[in-house]
Amino acid sequence: MTDSTDSGRALGGLIFETLRLAGRLTLAGDALMAGVGLTAARWQIMGVIAYLPSPRTVSALSRVIGQSRQAVQRIVNDLHTAGLVDLLPNPAHRRAPLVALSDRGQTLYAEAEARRVPWTEALAADIGDHDLKAAQTALSALRRALERREG
Repeated sequence: MTDSTDSGRALGGLIFETLRLAGRLTLAGDALMAGVGLTAARWQIMGVIAYLPSPRTVSALSRVIGQSRQAVQRIVNDLHTAGLVDLLPNPAHRRAPLVALSDRGQTLYAEAEARRVPWTEALAADIGDHDLKAAQTALSALRRALERREG
């Protein structure tokens, strides 16, 4: 086995904690959104759609969120069946519609946000501004490094 540097060990620890955190966020998201009838996965995709300034294809959504196109497609299909997203014609590609929140989806997402804000505010108060900014900086740098290596 090759010896790791201090930085390599620190990054390994960060990756391990990030994986553990992802699991905890999914569990917490499922619990938080149960009252509005969303899973964490559906809430996450709706959040990306709401955040972006214009409708995007499933492929574009998958790139933004860093998940496979197939996984995002499955969730978008579920959201469409539930009437929470609309599939709009895409002038650039006939077979790849643009995904937008429907009126019903916008209403449900607003309910989800009303639950999320006090939850994230309470968590932020437990952690502290300095640590949150440092964590965001480190995780953003790691994501960018991975994206550069992807090609």
